[in-house]
Amino acid sequence: MASSNRRLFIFRSMTMKNLTFLFFFIAYQLNAQTKFDFDFDYAQFGYDSTSNYLEFYYSFNQSSMKVSSSDTMNVVEGALQISIEDTSSRQKIVDKEWRVAHQVSDSGEAGSKYLIGVVGFIIPHAAYKCTIGGRDVRDEKNQRIYTEYLNAGRFITDHISISDIQLASRIIQDSPNKESIFYKNSMEIYPIPSSVFGENQPVVFYYSELYNLLKLNGSESLKLISSVYNSKGKVVFSKSKPISKSYDSRVEVGSIVVNKYPTDTYTFVIALIDSASNYGVSSSKRFYVFNPSIAITDSMTGQVSGVFASEFGVMADEELDDLFNKSKYIASSAEVDKYDKINTTEGKREFLYNFWKDKDNDPSTQENEFYKLYLSKVTLSNQKYGSLSRVGWKSDRGRVYIIYGEPSEIERYPNQVDTKPYEIWYYNELEGGAIFVFGDLTGFSDYTLLHSTLRGELRDDNWLRRITTF
Repeated sequence: MASSNRRLFIFRSMTMKNLTFLFFFIAYQLNAQTKFDFDFDYAQFGYDSTSNYLEFYYSFNQSSMKVSSSDTMNVVEGALQISIEDTSSRQKIVDKEWRVAHQVSDSGEAGSKYLIGVVGFIIPHAAYKCTIGGRDVRDEKNQRIYTEYLNAGRFITDHISISDIQLASRIIQDSPNKESIFYKNSMEIYPIPSSVFGENQPVVFYYSELYNLLKLNGSESLKLISSVYNSKGKVVFSKSKPISKSYDSRVEVGSIVVNKYPTDTYTFVIALIDSASNYGVSSSKRFYVFNPSIAITDSMTGQVSGVFASEFGVMADEELDDLFNKSKYIASSAEVDKYDKINTTEGKREFLYNFWKDKDNDPSTQENEFYKLYLSKVTLSNQKYGSLSRVGWKSDRGRVYIIYGEPSEIERYPNQVDTKPYEIWYYNELEGGAIFVFGDLTGFSDYTLLHSTLRGELRDDNWLRRITTF
């Protein structure tokens, strides 16, 4: 497996985060000496069929930190805080703080060097709220805190898949330095948590992992397409190559020279396509280029990447239909009719892109948290409410969970003498308090909705007679 050399280190690196608009970054860089400069990023990789390996990458800019002097040395010291909370159970699976110290020059000047590292965790498949903070130990007022919602979906499945993309400042292949905190799969991969490239960092290095390559029965080779889109959705870089299905997993690394790219926000997309099966998957990563000496030819006022720079832009027709079927619980009848009338893949991509964009409750962030949370609930429904007759998201319990979320309370009656198994779900916040009653009418754990007090749902005040066995 591509991740066989992965180990748990206390300090390692990271790759994805909510990045603000580029002009904020430029203004921030111009005032870096007066602001506390802490950045993070993250990436997920396949670990096994039940868990992912999550890496957080962090950096402290020493020039924004207070120097502590003693008779023997001058040091700066940062504190890294990470909390990972399961959004369903509200249980914190990680809540830790690490100290990161570094000796500076004899003059007491911290300079412009960065303290860069990585921490890694094995996390079960679920939806999480992550809080990542950095502060100056010598000046507690200097701190920055980020909140990121992520879905730890399955990479090790029966379908081809791609890990998150880790961006890096450099990659040393066939490195002998196996003790490096940045070592994995025979390489040293140095993260760049700010995701900013350009004059000072003209080459974008990237690392990703491809999984389940032997699971499809299509052609002998797959096509890997790597593309870069600017903020207006225009392709500025693209290349493709065949991927042999000789192994079930493999590592994909490469580089892109961006020293001639104008200042802008860019999206890097890796798509893995099996043309024989009309199936494809993709992974995308946002990064910034800061090249003030290169003329900007496109307007940057409020433009977004567009459908082709999103995950929908490389979805195959079957993927799009499957996604919309899962989305129908929150779609209007007009939206369902409109989608059913679309007969082109491009049209379906555009529809789904706009469908989820319209439902993004925080457009200021890079990620669509509502979309990610919705898909995480679909995944959890499949894990918790599936049966022999149907997958979890198609079940009544799955539908209710996806639409209304985790119940306030669940009463389970699996072994009653005079009734079939049933459950009562309580939602204290819906219409002043609502209940859902599900019964296992077939005996195969396929629970059917029998009754609800919520307006618009099935109501049957005599539901008990349907599960009575005497």
